[in-house]
Amino acid sequence: MSNEQQTLTGFDATDPDATTVLPGMPQAASPAALPNPKADIAALDELERHLFAHRYAKTGIMCYGDTIDPKAATNDRGEALAIFQEEDQALLCSPETGALLKRLTASQALLSPVQAAQVRILNRDREALVDVPPEVQSDFTRLTTQAMDVWHKAKLAGDWASFEPYLDRIVKQLRLIATYRNPHASPYDVWLDEYEHDTDQAFYNRFFDEIRNVVVPLLDDVLHSKRHEQRSPFTGRFDVSRQWALAHDLLRLEGIDERKVFLTATEHPFSEALTSNYAIIAGHPIEDDLLSGVYTILHEGGHALYEMGVNEAFNYTSLKGGTSMGMHEAQSRFFENYVGRCQAFTPRLNETMARHFVGQLGRATPNQLYMAVNRVVPQPIRTEADELTYPLHVLVRYEIEQLLMSGEATAADVPRLWKERYRAYLGINVSNDASGALQDVHWSSGALGYFPTYALGSAFAAQLKAAMVREGMDFDGVCLSGNLMPIHDWLRERIWRHGRSCDSTELILDACGEPFSPTYYTNYLTEKFSALYGL
Repeated sequence: MSNEQQTLTGFDATDPDATTVLPGMPQAASPAALPNPKADIAALDELERHLFAHRYAKTGIMCYGDTIDPKAATNDRGEALAIFQEEDQALLCSPETGALLKRLTASQALLSPVQAAQVRILNRDREALVDVPPEVQSDFTRLTTQAMDVWHKAKLAGDWASFEPYLDRIVKQLRLIATYRNPHASPYDVWLDEYEHDTDQAFYNRFFDEIRNVVVPLLDDVLHSKRHEQRSPFTGRFDVSRQWALAHDLLRLEGIDERKVFLTATEHPFSEALTSNYAIIAGHPIEDDLLSGVYTILHEGGHALYEMGVNEAFNYTSLKGGTSMGMHEAQSRFFENYVGRCQAFTPRLNETMARHFVGQLGRATPNQLYMAVNRVVPQPIRTEADELTYPLHVLVRYEIEQLLMSGEATAADVPRLWKERYRAYLGINVSNDASGALQDVHWSSGALGYFPTYALGSAFAAQLKAAMVREGMDFDGVCLSGNLMPIHDWLRERIWRHGRSCDSTELILDACGEPFSPTYYTNYLTEKFSALYGL
């Protein structure tokens, strides 16, 4: 019996007397029934409503697990998420849903553009799960929930050995699931496509070759220049409670409606959204690193802006959310870097920071801030990296993921591979695993294939900014004013409102009038850092 014939609840499509147990599952028409598009569209809406409710609950469970859940609740949370995963898979992968989507696909002329997009995305989501045994998928959910808890403890202790067996298990399961999803593709290619549709290792190898060929020699020139900026007066100890108050002001400066945002704390910052009316931003202020907290909020705020900018009509459908992690990171990196580290924006940002730390920052100038946040200093932490070295941090992770997913390396090799590549690409020695291979949460959540989208998102953002300017936007003038609404409006119209209804390739082509090109990104880095360092 195929996976499509049997759901987790024991429903057997070969049994004429069998009935489903999940409410909202579309019912197959009897062989004698005439086509009924109206009933099919109603069944589509009902399916979407149930998937939305599950998505809302799962998002909340995962976010609270990273922020407020007691440690003893890990297994309970994993079980709840696994049950939702099972029910999602049962809804999407039943024969009834397959028949419904097939009929709707054949009735494109009767569907609105939104309904047609829903059917296309639901088909894609279904294809990703239909051949995966349900117990394999739900067990993976349990595994990653446990692994994230182990990672938290391992990072605090700098204890790679305790996390190592979990990473091996995660990689093994990812390879297995990828084989079910597409037995003809490289497992890593399957997961790269998951986070950015229509990408694979060949795509990213070309992309990173172009980035490396520009960034590595440019970094060498910068490090040999005679200009070496300092972060003073933005160093010292900054009260964490005041940093939280500053975070709220930063969200307002970024143009976020705080009525729609829950701001909380976590070990590894993140942003999520349940609907366009409810986003969660989790930060991690550091007492002796004010700028880290500032740019974390700007970064996660960019994610939240994207989610809250999706067409509200998509809230209860599969079209809700960003179309890919590459496009999502384009929004976060846009507001963190292209706005947040823009010289024209520093007067507004400096003023906002100084209001909360008058004694420490009262005499700081916008130019001091601009130079401090754009200085190039190779260091081990990705989230603290300057714009120029940042893609090299991503490259390290991409190359290690390739080795793990191909079976050429195991988790035991990762600390060594990490240190070797940081020495080769960034010229630094990684002193411990807490600031090395344990610094990111992504692998513990099973998100191998996600990391490359950070660099890709930076490149998307560069091309989007260039299109804004080409269309006549006074980008620096907008940033200087502190009113970012013209930028919001441009991105909302061309990117945000579409949600998942368009892939990144289509969005870039429509927004920029040309296909994606990483040259905008490399040109941006070259021009900016050549000017900063007098090259």
